[in-house]
Amino acid sequence: MDVLRRLTVPTGDILVVSGEHGHLECLSLGDYGKAVNVKADFMGLSRDPGVVTHTDLLPLEHKWVITVSTQYGCSMGCPYCDVPKVGPGRNATLEDLAGQIVLAKSLHPEVTQSDRLNVHFARMGEPTWNPAVIACAEWLRGGLPGFNVHPVVSTMMPRHNGGLPVFIYEWMRLKNGAYQGNAGLQISVNSTDEREREFLFHGNALTLADIAHVMAGNAPEGRKVTLNFAVAGYQIDPSVLLRNFDPAHYLVKLTPMHKTQAAGERGIATGGDYTTLHPYQADEDALKSAGYDVLVFVASEAEDLGRITCGNAILAGTMPEVPYTEVV
Repeated sequence: MDVLRRLTVPTGDILVVSGEHGHLECLSLGDYGKAVNVKADFMGLSRDPGVVTHTDLLPLEHKWVITVSTQYGCSMGCPYCDVPKVGPGRNATLEDLAGQIVLAKSLHPEVTQSDRLNVHFARMGEPTWNPAVIACAEWLRGGLPGFNVHPVVSTMMPRHNGGLPVFIYEWMRLKNGAYQGNAGLQISVNSTDEREREFLFHGNALTLADIAHVMAGNAPEGRKVTLNFAVAGYQIDPSVLLRNFDPAHYLVKLTPMHKTQAAGERGIATGGDYTTLHPYQADEDALKSAGYDVLVFVASEAEDLGRITCGNAILAGTMPEVPYTEVV
């Protein structure tokens, strides 16, 4: 696997690499730290973070984020995501997955250990279509000595994936067992109204009731399962969530709707200034009142316009709208 392009943006690097079946895209990123851009009362982070602007990143020895593509493109067709423009989803191989991680890590040979290395299966593709994701997470347990690895799968829970129940069972078994609760499962929900969800997921996601059915018997140990809402004026009704998802097992994450080209073309956006707490506060309060732990992620413009957030892909033809350098 070779690096074909390397774009250095304020928060890290975007890599286009050669996979076994074409081009893939992965990220190597630093992190501001929770004290800068996260509000989560249950974690003791109850202050208003104010306007989140780009600032110094934590040393990679403290936290490093590597985001990999699980497919070449994506077939799910979500209208706010640029990845479908790359082409239909075709599974990356185990060698592709491990290769992206090794290449991203090789950008900083001076870093020989990290307190937390988050590996997100979330750049291009729907990871639950790809059984190699499970094998890669198993490899990660011993593949990077000195690095405290936390793998995370982000999924829309696709309706037409007959292998979904097996994938979720295997992922949760790995999370609860080998990772002792310290792996993540994030489910993209985005609305509690099923008609809105039909639009937001192009008719390709399970209903909330069906998601709950798949998750039955897969209770998490350690970290709760995350229900993610990209806030963009769509319904977030705590009573609907409570019918399907027990706050003892699920937390809710509120994020901005990232400014992808696709979202801009369709007018799908977070109202107000998404670099502040304001667009998320009413939903945060309602969800907390319903008993949920709520994590609000407030993005900086450097993160969003740097094309490192979900739904972006340089391979889709977009480029960073912040100062960047192209190394390769």
